[in-house]
Amino acid sequence: MSRIGKNPIEIPKGVEVRLEGSRIKVKGPKGELTQEIHPLVRIALADNQVKIDIDDKEDKQQKALWGLFGSLIRNMIVGVTEGYEKKLEINGVGYKAVVSGKNVVFNLGYSHPVEFPIPDGISVEVDKNLVTVSGFDKQLVGEVAAQIRNLRKPEPYKGKGIKYVDEVIRRKVGKALKGAEGA
Repeated sequence: MSRIGKNPIEIPKGVEVRLEGSRIKVKGPKGELTQEIHPLVRIALADNQVKIDIDDKEDKQQKALWGLFGSLIRNMIVGVTEGYEKKLEINGVGYKAVVSGKNVVFNLGYSHPVEFPIPDGISVEVDKNLVTVSGFDKQLVGEVAAQIRNLRKPEPYKGKGIKYVDEVIRRKVGKALKGAEGA
């Protein structure tokens, strides 16, 4: 039995949840999200709760979908009420970022500045070497943060590049100077 899927999801005040055919729509103060529902999953709305169920509680695929849609709907509700954010850190001499209009301009040691367009529903703030990506769609926030990190991945020798704030980069030892006594 799915530990996540079997628990009903409370709908907080100010959030509206609607079922429209095979879609669920969640609308809150920060925005509106839509999710397509798999045919094997049943969703019911009753007394300020969303209940998720499946037909066969022994089938592995249905149990996986049960938990998946429980997590997706919880994430949608949290997203439209509180929102999500990811913080990235820029390390390196001369590496910086500036928000200009609907783009973020990165100087990352390439021969030219890299312009990154900000998608709708996402806001990007830059404070010195910290880039904060925030929005109400968890999947989109994570995807945009990953794309920004991909512009210049952190390298293992000096740690230069863009990394998540809580990410630990395993450092490698550089070349050792050999033959110092035989010179």
